[in-house]
Amino acid sequence: MCQNELKRACVDRKGARESGCPERSDGYARNMNNNQPSSLPVGVLRNPRLDATLQPIAAIDLGTNNCRLLVARIDGDRFEVVDGFSRIVRLGEGVERTGRLSEAAMHRTIQALRICARMMARHGVSQARCVATEACRRASNADTFVSRVRLATGLDLEVLDHHEEARLGLLGCVGLSDPSFDQFLMMDVGGGSTELVWFRPEPDRALELIVLSLPVGVVTMAERFGSDPDDAHYLAMQAAVWTALDTDPAARDLAAAVRAGGSLQGIGTSGTVTTLAALHMKLARYERNLVDGVWLPPTALDEVARELRARTPAERAGEPCIGPGRADLVIAGTAIVQALSARFPFAALRVADRGLREGILATLIGDGLEAALERQFGARGARPMA
Repeated sequence: MCQNELKRACVDRKGARESGCPERSDGYARNMNNNQPSSLPVGVLRNPRLDATLQPIAAIDLGTNNCRLLVARIDGDRFEVVDGFSRIVRLGEGVERTGRLSEAAMHRTIQALRICARMMARHGVSQARCVATEACRRASNADTFVSRVRLATGLDLEVLDHHEEARLGLLGCVGLSDPSFDQFLMMDVGGGSTELVWFRPEPDRALELIVLSLPVGVVTMAERFGSDPDDAHYLAMQAAVWTALDTDPAARDLAAAVRAGGSLQGIGTSGTVTTLAALHMKLARYERNLVDGVWLPPTALDEVARELRARTPAERAGEPCIGPGRADLVIAGTAIVQALSARFPFAALRVADRGLREGILATLIGDGLEAALERQFGARGARPMA
């Protein structure tokens, strides 16, 4: 979508509130000038064919639960985020049961996307990629919704397939992989699905990738088992993850690769993992520059999970690092993360408050996953195994 189209489609209304979720902000706008090394993806190359007059660029990630925007400008050989937006929209609410996006969910989401479009117009964005994930993959009326978004906002939504979503997510956070480990597993726990990418760099060999998507997410699990499950239902949540793994041939390849691969670093990129990290760190409020890139020891997940499950729903909603918008989903997310860590024991887990949007921005300036992995590990490319 070009800059002029954005300006025509979205007239900025005086005094319109264009901020993210009030209980936990996106964090980029506040932290973009703090010179923290974790603030930007590492090693993003500039595209020499990109006309400098086309800056800035933008990425929208429309998930089952959240609508999120990043606006960035190119700065030397990498990009610098200059603005961000995040709002809980619950687009996938009820899709597990009905197979359709509801009118209320579509209305909420379009309102958020209108704000994104206004922000993009205000920054003069002329290159953008706007993607939707699991809710739109599942919903029978997704095409209708995409058309309504285009008419209401001027934005063209692209519905990503599972593999592309996982690869872009890894591209956004591959800089957090530590070459001292033998193998790596990125997990992105979303609202409607969980994406996993395993890779093992080896000298003088093409890098192997296993990519898979599990049909379990925080929204779908909470709708199926409840937002405040007892012990039996919590175990049922974890069992649903293990069943999804046991019935996926790629997951069997993944399990065999992990068993044979040596020390395993986990990379957790999702609201669940960043929330668990903030709680483990006992932050008074969520601070992206403190959470992004932090290491969690293997025992931390179980400790935080026990403490979190002992709280009442009201206590969880009152926790600043969770907030009322996420309180009914955080237990489902915790169950998914614990189930994955039980099946694939990490030597350590590194937390990524970055992922799909940063991966999209990287592609907009000509970077790609194979190039990023080669820079990080010296591998000669990626050879997909699944």
